[in-house]
Amino acid sequence: MCFLEDEFFSLLEAGSSGRPHEASPKESSSCEASPAYPKETVEKLRDIAAAMISAGYGTECCEVFSAARSKEVEAAVSSIGYEKGSIDDVVKMPWESLEGAIATWIKSFRHFVSVILPAEHDLCNQVFSVDPDISTTLFQTVAGGVLLHLLVLPEAVAMTKRSAEKLFKVLDIYDALRDATPTIDSLLPDQADDSSLADELTSVRSRLGDAAISIFCDLEGSVKSDAAKTPVPGGAVHPLTRYVMNYIKYACEYKNTLDLVFHDHHTPFSAQLMELMDLLDSNLEAKSKLYKDPALSNIFLMNNGRYIAQKIKGSSEINMLLGETWYRKRSSNLRQYHKNYQRETWAKVLACFKDEGLTAAKGGVQKPVVKERLKSFNSLFEEIHRTQSAWVVSDEQLQSELRVSVSAVVVPAYRSFLGRFAQCLTPGRQTEKYVKFGAEDLESYIDELFDGKVPAPVARRRT
Repeated sequence: MCFLEDEFFSLLEAGSSGRPHEASPKESSSCEASPAYPKETVEKLRDIAAAMISAGYGTECCEVFSAARSKEVEAAVSSIGYEKGSIDDVVKMPWESLEGAIATWIKSFRHFVSVILPAEHDLCNQVFSVDPDISTTLFQTVAGGVLLHLLVLPEAVAMTKRSAEKLFKVLDIYDALRDATPTIDSLLPDQADDSSLADELTSVRSRLGDAAISIFCDLEGSVKSDAAKTPVPGGAVHPLTRYVMNYIKYACEYKNTLDLVFHDHHTPFSAQLMELMDLLDSNLEAKSKLYKDPALSNIFLMNNGRYIAQKIKGSSEINMLLGETWYRKRSSNLRQYHKNYQRETWAKVLACFKDEGLTAAKGGVQKPVVKERLKSFNSLFEEIHRTQSAWVVSDEQLQSELRVSVSAVVVPAYRSFLGRFAQCLTPGRQTEKYVKFGAEDLESYIDELFDGKVPAPVARRRT
């Protein structure tokens, strides 16, 4: 028996040298070549195992097999790059290092589940075909021990300090565990005790799900508490808007996983996403109040609203989660901001062209009033051009829509006013004094609005 035990150990040690786990043969009652051993070696291992078990040396045989194969399987996993460590080691890792470790772990874990685990299962069945119960126990010992080591990193990641950038790696690990569950359930079924490997896998996966939800909810808290008191220059898109929308766009690429994670906690991910969007809306509404000029406040809301709408429109996943009704409401809000801007900026300008007060009792024209109206218009327009040329609308389509809408109401009204009342002015110096712009000049200056640049002073009208 001692001789057979030594031979058994030698075959296990020598036969596996340099033979990587590449594929698993189909399970069969007869011996086949194994990814770890040639057919002849498997046959010898089976014969020795049968002899030792029948002679009452099953315990010694199993101990040798378990030790040799555990070492070999661990080496196979390590060869892919995974380094075994403790929970404390992982928790103390800088995030940049842990990111790389997670990527390596995922590669190693997927290979372990898809290739090594089935191959080891077949090897145990072939070598210990004389006793299926022994085969099952040994496989659970060898594979289960390595699996428990592999679960150290996911467990540690679930325990690390929460931060927004960790969400996607947490979900990557969660996905790997979820994908592996059917294979592990079939090869490592529940054991008699309460601490089965399947239960451990479920527990780690659940903790990762809790971590993912916590991270996402922390983002909601960050949006809610972001109370910067300095307005973004020119009413541009706020950095918070860019960050949140880009984060959501990336998160929604994990839509199926997040649906599953949030479903386990009885909250649809779509509802959680809508809550986050509502928090962002409220935050931006509060930030818009930082602007003293109501018109600039509406430009800010338009800029941010358009940026959000474009991100949603460009992502089928976000669109699907938020729904058409939500998107239509967003578009309606944008139109209202546009109307508010027009009213706040251009209502006073258009008031210069009203007929009230321009005609005398006998039907004549009140020339002083015409002059005052033109003077007021020139002053207002110059001030708007000076101020709003420095405002920022980076979305080219929105910028064009704003300029076109301004031209559409201001230029025709100005042209009509001049057509009716310009003759009241004495040609020459008086006309130059009060009629500072031609209609084409207005269009050119309006096309300079929202460039985010300090404008040159308004020049005299072209002749």
